[in-house]
Amino acid sequence: MPTLSLAKLERHLHSAADRPRQEGLDAATYRDYMRALALLAWMLAGCAVAPSRPLPPPQPAGTAPAAQAWPRREVLDLALQAFRCGAREGRFPRPVLTVIDYSLPSTEPRLWVIDLRRKRVLHHELVAHGDRSGDTMAVAFSNEIGSHQSSLGLFRTDETYTGSYGYALRLTGLEPGVNDNARERAIVVHGASYVSRAAIAQWGRIGTTWGCPGLPEDVAPHVIDEIAGGSALFAYYPEEAWLQTSRYLHCGGPLADASDALAIDDTMLVSAAAAQSPPP
Repeated sequence: MPTLSLAKLERHLHSAADRPRQEGLDAATYRDYMRALALLAWMLAGCAVAPSRPLPPPQPAGTAPAAQAWPRREVLDLALQAFRCGAREGRFPRPVLTVIDYSLPSTEPRLWVIDLRRKRVLHHELVAHGDRSGDTMAVAFSNEIGSHQSSLGLFRTDETYTGSYGYALRLTGLEPGVNDNARERAIVVHGASYVSRAAIAQWGRIGTTWGCPGLPEDVAPHVIDEIAGGSALFAYYPEEAWLQTSRYLHCGGPLADASDALAIDDTMLVSAAAAQSPPP
């Protein structure tokens, strides 16, 4: 749409103001005509003023910041060890592992969904943390009801439902004192409009939740369908107390190594988990 400068606007209005005189209108009609012109001038001048600050440029599709296709080696090693320990207990009938690395900023994709059987990443997405865990960086974690913080550790995905945030997925925390209040806290995987590239462009970060791992609305249903019904979700942050005491990181045997654990877990642990029913 062409722009109209204030100088051009004034010339157009002066020209328009001369027409009633040329056409011999009476004084009352001329006065009403000039009032209408004044109102039009005020409206157009307001449209011609530049915004107080420039709008951010549009984000072209598919231009998210470059990120790793897989989690960092040390994080993946821990996630696989936790999966290994949980699978030995028959916790995970599905060979799918979701990894959240809360040590990364919320402006980066930090959730991975990994198909252990096919050894590939199915999703790599933005994910929100709790509003009292931090702003761009999550730095505080809790299992307390009402804390509005994210929880760390190993979870099992359970049933889906439709609630206030649409299609969502309930989680069961498997680590006593670390995340086992997840059900009572209503910690679920759900979509949220404030988890998006547009939110980052507007606010400099994505929004936060009351402790749930919130996903972009357009991908949340797909991720939920991939992981629902008995897969593992591992939430990481380098919190020393948890790293030293988590039963799922110290269930015996050496720490899983990402270079061979995927192959081992694919045949040994997945079949072991499938042979057992997950505990209620």
